[in-house]
Amino acid sequence: MSKTLSAVAVQQFDDDVKHAFQSSGSLRNTVTIRNNVVADVYKFAKMSKGLANQKASQADVTPMDVVNSQINCTLSSWNAPEYTDIFDASQVLFDEQAELAQAIAGALGRRLDQLIIDALAAEASPAATIAHGSAGLTLAKLISASKALNDKGVPGDNRHLVITAGGLEDLLGDSTITSADFASVRALMSGDINSFMGFNIHMIETRAEGGLPTSGSNREGFAFHSSAMGLAIGMDISTRVDYIPVKTSWLANGTMRAGSVSRDGDGIVSVSWAE
Repeated sequence: MSKTLSAVAVQQFDDDVKHAFQSSGSLRNTVTIRNNVVADVYKFAKMSKGLANQKASQADVTPMDVVNSQINCTLSSWNAPEYTDIFDASQVLFDEQAELAQAIAGALGRRLDQLIIDALAAEASPAATIAHGSAGLTLAKLISASKALNDKGVPGDNRHLVITAGGLEDLLGDSTITSADFASVRALMSGDINSFMGFNIHMIETRAEGGLPTSGSNREGFAFHSSAMGLAIGMDISTRVDYIPVKTSWLANGTMRAGSVSRDGDGIVSVSWAE
């Protein structure tokens, strides 16, 4: 005998997953997004800088010869499935449905983060590579990262810094950063730093997906501008719930299709520190 769920129940679960995904603090909002991509490869456009030239009276204009190039972004499909009995009509387990929604959303959110992190790490020519120097994450390294972006003419807004809990601990141990004279007093009250030196700071915990790259006891994080990174989304997060008779369980599955790529190395800085 087959089992079915009402359209309302399916839609409610889908809404729960999407809400949990949007609230998960993903790196999704730190990059340039292209939605509704149909092909397996999306071509992000990159336009070089132009140079204004002087024009004599009645003379022909001289084109700047701006170079337009394309960067390929390959999309891949991801699933977050789980068997469960919580959708049985005889049970009203709304709390467990919410927990499952959060588990699926969290898995897809972390995978989306990893696509972006892997693309950052794959950039072969960043604006600067700041070595670990056998030291933790310091204010001097943030200053060097900011200088490198400034030197490349990267806009001061929409800059992001992706670090680990160890890196955050280093920064919280610097009195210059946590002092109310220099930064928000919230750093001391909540044990967190939301922004500093124009960077929106994002903390990535230890993750099974990989997280930020490591080399021995050293960790690599990234400072970047949102326009320097591209995220192509072919299929945004969605869910479906099916009853699988041979498992005598419901299969709740979250899916997405996406890819990420560096659009401009000038807007990316690699920052390493010892942990």
